[in-house]
Amino acid sequence: MYRIFMVEDDRKIANILGGHLEKYGYQVVKAASFRDVKNEFMTSGPDLVLLDINLPYYDGYYWCRQIRSISNVPIIFISARVGQMDQVMAIENGGDDYITKPFHLEVVLAKVKGVLRRTYGEYAAEPQTNRNLFHFEGLYLDRGKQTAEWKDSKVELSPIEFRLLECLARQAESIVPREELLEALWDNIDFVDDNTLTVNVTRVRKKLEMLGITRAIDTIRGQGYRLQNSWRDA
Repeated sequence: MYRIFMVEDDRKIANILGGHLEKYGYQVVKAASFRDVKNEFMTSGPDLVLLDINLPYYDGYYWCRQIRSISNVPIIFISARVGQMDQVMAIENGGDDYITKPFHLEVVLAKVKGVLRRTYGEYAAEPQTNRNLFHFEGLYLDRGKQTAEWKDSKVELSPIEFRLLECLARQAESIVPREELLEALWDNIDFVDDNTLTVNVTRVRKKLEMLGITRAIDTIRGQGYRLQNSWRDA
């Protein structure tokens, strides 16, 4: 069953189109918060996105770029804008197809089927997975690229720095013992100076500060470290 993530603020259109797609066996997830489409996309893990342009807070072009920064999942724009330049902008910002409103449900269904067939069919390239990507409250960690991203900022980390941040993020808001971190970061901890971990924590803090995230890693004396979501309301 293919999963479709629908970003449409007109609830009547979303319900009618979503119901039609579900009738043909698709699972439809509708965006709930138009402030946080990127996080909802990651949570839903869709195979295809249907994206309006005129949205609250940020337009569809913006969200298309945000999704493209982390995924090659196919994106079809559905919009009342009929100008050629709107369609050009949709493609240039990462869209795969464009449907104008008002639309016939069967046309949307045919477009969805076609894009999915080209993307995931037997002659398509192996579909992208998000197994190299981890996110926590808007902080994105890409294992393949060894990068951390928050909002529109991105930093590169060393392999040790990345593994350290990932360990803390996967147990966010819990204390991660120093011994657990040492074992996760180095093969033989017998030959690792305890101060080496402290140095790397300091480096990760500085990398987070480059993203605009401050006071995120707490030192719990005698125990270990804890990543707190200090950027939630930033």
